[in-house]
Amino acid sequence: MSVGCGGGVVGAQRRERLLTLARESDRIALEFSLVAAGFAETDECEDDGFESPIAWIKANCHMSGGAAADRVCAGEQLDRLDRSEAAVLAGEIGFAHFAHIARASAAVGERLDETTLLRHAGKESVAKFRETCIHARHAADPQGVVDEEVQGVEARELTITDTDDGMVSVSGTLDKVGGAALRTALEPLARRMGKDDHRLFPRRLADALVDLSMHSLDNGKPSSRPNLQITASLETLLGLAGAPAAEMEFSLPISAKAVERFACDCSVTRILLGSDSAVIDVGRARRVVSGPQSKALKARDCGCVWPGCDRPASWTSAHHLTHWIHGGSTDLNNLVLLCYRHHWMVHEGGWQLVRSDDGRMLTIPPVTEFQRLPRAPSEN
Repeated sequence: MSVGCGGGVVGAQRRERLLTLARESDRIALEFSLVAAGFAETDECEDDGFESPIAWIKANCHMSGGAAADRVCAGEQLDRLDRSEAAVLAGEIGFAHFAHIARASAAVGERLDETTLLRHAGKESVAKFRETCIHARHAADPQGVVDEEVQGVEARELTITDTDDGMVSVSGTLDKVGGAALRTALEPLARRMGKDDHRLFPRRLADALVDLSMHSLDNGKPSSRPNLQITASLETLLGLAGAPAAEMEFSLPISAKAVERFACDCSVTRILLGSDSAVIDVGRARRVVSGPQSKALKARDCGCVWPGCDRPASWTSAHHLTHWIHGGSTDLNNLVLLCYRHHWMVHEGGWQLVRSDDGRMLTIPPVTEFQRLPRAPSEN
């Protein structure tokens, strides 16, 4: 194969070659579908130990399960869809369009308006045409679409697994309505928070899920509000050397810095243990930031005070500029509101938040390892 440097002619030839290959690929996909449908009518897959024809095609033809199912469905509907098949062979639509028409045909049979669908397929992208086919199916068989949605809800699943390194793996499947609800809730929270927010979108989406969970914990009805229960020694709260980590329900032990963040705005219960670890005294739970203080704080700050942050007060928690465990007072002069991300940045992230003499909030980034290295003396 030769590569030319002539730009225009070679470029035009390349584009034409791509179009030719696409049409040939679509033609082969139709032929593959016809053979796959015939294979699906047999029990030949059992000769190789597979439970279904689609499983055999998936494994041996190196396809995803969805692609294998599309081929079988397309092959089964070929006899009904002569005009659609001809449109593929003529290069007017692609096999992906044909697969959507085939699924709609399998769902509604003779009620399918193939002529109208072909008209749309010739001018719509595959993604847009998928929606058009759903509209067509709903027009022909609304109850069938409802039944599929019911199956989708029944197929919902979420798995939360602790990994060996203390991380948590989350995976799951949602139906289209549940997925839309989750995206609608998370994506506004996953927007970049200012020009210095360099998190990639998957990280921002994960942070948004944590924000949503913390918001739910913080704003439930007092009578039924769930709580994160953390058990820590005084030495851990003080961050003393040699202190153990803290214990938290549904989690591996967490660091003193994480405890410090949670302790900014929480209820504290004093428990005294004897030398044999038996409980000898339990004090009453005491709210670090009282209800009236919390209301006054929200009225004053209105939301997160981090410069450039627009999280409202309901998405924040109280932060001690000088932590109470280190002698800071719990009064309005020493309290500010921070959203969950910026609160984390101050404690675990190493940032500093200080109030200037004129009342502005200033942020100081953490010192990097490079900045800690001793500088060579200047030769000048």
